[in-house]
Amino acid sequence: MDFEVDAPLVAELLGRGAHLVGHSYGGVVSLLAAVRRPERVRSLTVIEPPAFAVARGQRPVERFVADAQTLWAEAPEEPERFLRRFLALVGSKPIRGRLKPELERGARLLRAERGPWEAEIPLEALAATRFPKLVVSGGHHAAFDAVCDVLVRRLGAERAAFPGAGHSVQRAGAPFNARLEAFLRSAERG
Repeated sequence: MDFEVDAPLVAELLGRGAHLVGHSYGGVVSLLAAVRRPERVRSLTVIEPPAFAVARGQRPVERFVADAQTLWAEAPEEPERFLRRFLALVGSKPIRGRLKPELERGARLLRAERGPWEAEIPLEALAATRFPKLVVSGGHHAAFDAVCDVLVRRLGAERAAFPGAGHSVQRAGAPFNARLEAFLRSAERG
């Protein structure tokens, strides 16, 4: 994945009145896609986007980016080792047992993706858009919370946190689903 390649593709796929929801790297892509085609976006929800460039200079962010850059530089050859280290870094639950083939393939792709900390998010342009924005975190990692706090403040976004599921916030289940549904319904009423 590469946010500079993927964001234009997503932007082109947006229909009129799209509700754009992105988790993790998809959140970075969603931020960039939304600013490309704001007239097509009804609402934007980002869930723990690793848009670390927006919060550079903050100690937890600097530490996370350094650790991530080290992981990518070392990129263990075995996809399983890489994925386990990555999951620990982002605060996701570890995988039990051997990797299923689809997770192994995903780990290989992850090792090759461009670092999301390189993404320059045009905060002023996004703040000027008219669609509502929701920023969601798992309240588990200071670096992700720092990014979310900056996005909320700079974009005038709503904020929601669902502790207990780590980086995979959507696994909080019903509370997460109810909050997202309420936000989307509110955006529909506009």
